[in-house]
Amino acid sequence: MRDVGVVIVAGGTGTRVGGPELKQLRWVAGKPMLLHSLQTFQKRADVAMVVCVLPARYAGDPPPWIFQCDTERLLISVGGKHRAESVANGLEDLPAECRYVLIHDAARPLVSEGMIGRVVDECRKGHGAVAALPVVDTLKRVDADGRIVDTVDREGLWRAQTPQGFPRELIGRAHREGRAAGVHAAATDDANLCERLGLPVHVVRGSEKALKVTEEGDFARAEAFLPLDE
Repeated sequence: MRDVGVVIVAGGTGTRVGGPELKQLRWVAGKPMLLHSLQTFQKRADVAMVVCVLPARYAGDPPPWIFQCDTERLLISVGGKHRAESVANGLEDLPAECRYVLIHDAARPLVSEGMIGRVVDECRKGHGAVAALPVVDTLKRVDADGRIVDTVDREGLWRAQTPQGFPRELIGRAHREGRAAGVHAAATDDANLCERLGLPVHVVRGSEKALKVTEEGDFARAEAFLPLDE
């Protein structure tokens, strides 16, 4: 049954990478960053539709390589002023049969099929699911001068990744009420909106392969992680 919808958020400007080209449209590990995610999600038989949320200037004239996929399961949506608004735009464009929604950052091009499967399986239980990795490094809190103030207890701390999955009704409610409460723009991810409402969200095992490409050096890191299967 095709009852899963996917929203790939690619509406950001990627200013930390620099250069004239948006980072989500740049090539990494053999193909454009956004195309990696798009094709990986469409490999799943239960995915009914993938919505790619692009900046307005690209949404009307997307790069031609984006159509190297199942175009019958592809929609292009227009990004908003901030991440949560872009996600909300994508959610509105999903067809009615999408009872479950996966939200993914295009800046994580090497998301693995196993990781996606774990998120889908968990959100089918009726609550939110976030791919994440436990924090293993020692954490230090520092002041404005770079001086260590204290050591942060890492017990129970996880590094959130994407995709994040939710029953559609749950994530729709989180966005509606987040907007009404004036906290929509401040949400750093979709799980954060659910947390504010006390809605249940569970973590599942993520993957080091699903790193977020944020700075120029991350492109080389992504190339190195390509053979990893998690």
